[in-house]
Amino acid sequence: MKRGSTLPVILAACFRKAGVGLGLMLALSCAQKPAPDDPLQDILASDEPAIARVMAAPEAHELQIRYTRIFREGDSVRFADYEYGVNPGRYFYPASMVKLPIVLLALEKLGSLDSIGLRTRYYIEGDSVENTFERDVLDIFAVSDNHANNRLFEFLGQDVINDSLAAKGVGPARIAHRLGNHDNRVSTRPLILYLADSLTAQSLPLVSRPISPLDLEGIRKGVAHSDGDSIAHQPFDFSLKNYLPVTSMEAIMKRIIFPEKFTPSQRFQLNPESRAFLLEAMQNTPREAGFDPEIYPDGYCKFFLYGDSDERIPEALQIFNKVGFAYGTLTDCAYIRDSRNGVEFILTATILVNENKIFNDDHYQYDEVGLPFLAALGRAVYDFEAEQRLKNN
Repeated sequence: MKRGSTLPVILAACFRKAGVGLGLMLALSCAQKPAPDDPLQDILASDEPAIARVMAAPEAHELQIRYTRIFREGDSVRFADYEYGVNPGRYFYPASMVKLPIVLLALEKLGSLDSIGLRTRYYIEGDSVENTFERDVLDIFAVSDNHANNRLFEFLGQDVINDSLAAKGVGPARIAHRLGNHDNRVSTRPLILYLADSLTAQSLPLVSRPISPLDLEGIRKGVAHSDGDSIAHQPFDFSLKNYLPVTSMEAIMKRIIFPEKFTPSQRFQLNPESRAFLLEAMQNTPREAGFDPEIYPDGYCKFFLYGDSDERIPEALQIFNKVGFAYGTLTDCAYIRDSRNGVEFILTATILVNENKIFNDDHYQYDEVGLPFLAALGRAVYDFEAEQRLKNN
């Protein structure tokens, strides 16, 4: 995806003012403005062009946003949640967002096994690609690799994924197929695992229950869709595809970052090594994972703040996230932390950018509308948080 350019964001909203010294202006401005009852509504009312353009027709963009402010009080943490357009009963295609729970459950399963671990080499029967679980997880977060995700899907099986998410109470979810080719076979392919240099073991196929069509608002989208070399003049049917609403994404993120806020049965059971590795992988940029930054800039899978930019993300700013993009829908769920300025928050948003309302034709406004909106939204939330932190210090 092509990226535009933008200036680094450090308290940008306050620093746009000119005249007196910036530090004094910031202190005076923040002191005079109490925190709004609903900061998200104020943010979305911004005249920032990338935000205003989308907010002129939010229904057409199927916009859903959930923003969590984080308050630390001694050793305890308190959340304040705000949302716009969020409705778990209104469908949007989650795309690669489903890779987040798949990674978590794969790490959980690896932690329960004695014979294999993160660095175990393996391949899928019938496939020539060898990899390690560790490398697959790194590639999933750095560049959203579909093949890496599908290997972990084979490792887990569809029923384990869905039953585990239901048992943890994350909210509605249905992961029904692999990514890239919509392969919804109910049986997994065996894994060939290297237990030693030349000693291998083969896993047994896992057979899952057949999936049922989803019955949700907006499950059929658009006025037409591409079907091979022709256009079918009827809505695109998503009823057999994956489903992971904004509320469930955020619930998963909270369980990752703040597991102590949940009962043991609601948590992902990760050992210390796996959790440390997960957090490192989630906040890595592509270059930190070994990819060419000329092809994959830092913002390639960091839509908030940097999705419209080729700039490097400052070291003090950590973005623990997963994104999804397909069928004209862009989604990001992130825990963002700036250790230098004491800023932290959780932000989840999804936006549809499909002006011609034809699905599967690859004519979407990712670069023109979607990424600028998500980047500007992230910057606006960051600026609000930074202003509030300064005001309260």
